[in-house]
Amino acid sequence: MTEREEPLRADARQNRARILAAAEEVFTEQGGGASLEAVAKRAGVGIGTLYRRFPTRDELLAATYSERLLAFAVSSRADTAASERDPVNALRAFVEGLVVHINIYRGLAASIGIVLQSGTPGCAAISETGATLLRQAQDSGGVRSDIAFNDLVYMITAISLAIEQEGGSTARIRQLASIFFDGVQARPRV
Repeated sequence: MTEREEPLRADARQNRARILAAAEEVFTEQGGGASLEAVAKRAGVGIGTLYRRFPTRDELLAATYSERLLAFAVSSRADTAASERDPVNALRAFVEGLVVHINIYRGLAASIGIVLQSGTPGCAAISETGATLLRQAQDSGGVRSDIAFNDLVYMITAISLAIEQEGGSTARIRQLASIFFDGVQARPRV
């Protein structure tokens, strides 16, 4: 089941909360590819209970990560509104920040595209914020009009995978994002 479905009974809500708390711990310790049996054991529930709540690993990752993504989306909107940053730099900061957030769990980078499509509040907020920032950057003439939000997701995934594999720093994230933004920025035609 996902967060979009009907309200849960009290015992089911408690199981769900225990599963999410255990998943947070296990994914932080072992990465996004950790055993779902380990999550169920840590939560004190059977594997069948975990699968009834979260039929796939990606759904569990999305639900576990939803609050972090929601907080990041709200923070990104507030930062953009409070600053006089130009739209391209606001989009760049969003991309760089999201890469940092994705790399909290080893292994999440490979699933982020699927996770963002899950419909959790955090995933929806990230997608909405990213699409809005992209549209503002395009409307300002700073980003090519043929770039779609999914293109950003592909690049965020690629940068996240590279950082995950090489253990990169914030400076490396900025460097890789800069390479990407050099390609998406609108250029006057000669």
